[in-house]
Amino acid sequence: MGGIPEVIDPMEKQARLQGLWNPGLLGMVNDTAIKLARIKGEFVWHSHAEEDEMFLVVQGRLRLEFRDGMRELGPGQLLIIPRGLEHRPVAVEECLILLVEPASTVNTGGVDHELRRERISPI
Repeated sequence: MGGIPEVIDPMEKQARLQGLWNPGLLGMVNDTAIKLARIKGEFVWHSHAEEDEMFLVVQGRLRLEFRDGMRELGPGQLLIIPRGLEHRPVAVEECLILLVEPASTVNTGGVDHELRRERISPI
């Protein structure tokens, strides 16, 4: 069956990330991707028509903006964004986040943008 699974330390793995807004794949749970990303600044407004998305703050602070409000998250806090809800992640200071979403999820939804990442490499 492959032996004992490896312990994954996001703080250790962050050194392998390639820049801001460029998530790395920590692993898979069935068809769900566990991704790690270092972010700073504003992302593009977008939604995911078919997928829910979970943001967990590992380090720093994250603001998730919605057309009619916002939520702020600190370390250890998470927010689940239901499919179809337009949102924009914003980090005033550098922030480390864990994303849990279907493996097929494209980070910008249907928006064509320079930050679009269709393939996520393992870290």
